[in-house]
Amino acid sequence: MMADFLERLLDGAEVAWVPLAKLAQIKNGRDWKSLKEGNIPLYGSGGIMGYVNAYAYDKPTVLIPRKGSITNIFYLEEPFWNVDTIYYTEIDKAALVPKYLYHFICSLDIEALDTGSGRPSLTQAILNKILIPIPCPDNPEKSLAIQGEIVRILDTFTELTAELTAELTAELTAREKQYKYYREQFITFSDDKIEWVNLDELATIGTGSR
Repeated sequence: MMADFLERLLDGAEVAWVPLAKLAQIKNGRDWKSLKEGNIPLYGSGGIMGYVNAYAYDKPTVLIPRKGSITNIFYLEEPFWNVDTIYYTEIDKAALVPKYLYHFICSLDIEALDTGSGRPSLTQAILNKILIPIPCPDNPEKSLAIQGEIVRILDTFTELTAELTAELTAELTAREKQYKYYREQFITFSDDKIEWVNLDELATIGTGSR
């Protein structure tokens, strides 16, 4: 999907598909049990687990789960600590806009990369082979500009989608309340205003036939 979108946006410009290993280093998480409570978010594959007093990394990064909820991809720009169930990435910002990598990883079928026999797992070896589309690879300045524009468009689309989803959820909730109100009004009667009649006096119930 993103490849098609990128192709339309580039309008014929050259694209090189580069292994992730050449654009970013995938780093393991570390034990956190010796840390004290603080205000630095502590990430696992399920998201924020708590807050600690130290950080493992403080630059823009993409967090990719190693085990567990492998489809939970996170983009961070603030300091954080990650445990051993989730990787962080040290990104070569001279070649790759960090959030461009985030959007591309999110567009992948991550579950197809699963190597676990029971609990879902992603290995560095598999992740390093992921091919990232780099526009105008011979012109880094133009490449970063195009990546940045793609990020801007996708961010805008994501925000609009979130707003529409919130509005739709609110509308459905209101409709459900309205439906429940009228349903209650329909089935609630005073005894002096209604006669209760057996269904067989009003309709014939038949069975299906072969």
